[in-house]
Amino acid sequence: MTRAEKTATIEALKEKLSGVEYFYLADSSTLTVEQINKFRGMCFEKGVEMKVVKNTLIKKALEAASGEKNYEELHQALKGHTAILFTETANAPAKLIKEFRKDSEKPTLKAAYIESDVYIGDDQLEALANLKSKEDLLAEVITLLQSPAKNVIGSLKSGGQTIAGLLKALEERAA
Repeated sequence: MTRAEKTATIEALKEKLSGVEYFYLADSSTLTVEQINKFRGMCFEKGVEMKVVKNTLIKKALEAASGEKNYEELHQALKGHTAILFTETANAPAKLIKEFRKDSEKPTLKAAYIESDVYIGDDQLEALANLKSKEDLLAEVITLLQSPAKNVIGSLKSGGQTIAGLLKALEERAA
């Protein structure tokens, strides 16, 4: 790789890192070519972008893109082979890795960056897979907000029938 290619790779990674809120660092070093291709296919299906880049280039891109982001903690995970997984959904790569590991022991999670929080180590995989997406959380909040309104409307409807029944009974009694 020439110096110009390295600079271009660092710049492309820096731009990518500046534009995403979620990315994962994984170790896929012992996977065969067939397994890597299968994993890449699964990534593509789930909307996860996978890149295998040298650690030094990732480190330089992280340093260049850091700004107000908390990338320094990720440097300790940059050892051995590293695949970087970019995503729009926080838990998608974790679920993908869990699903793939039903048949293989790799890839392992080195680190994850989720909206300025850093998760280090493969032991964080379960917690990351169980994260709820923003859409799921919004749906839960909307459901919770709708519940009291539905109760009030239901009570008013049933109460309206009760009041109508009372008025009718009083009318019949008066007549």
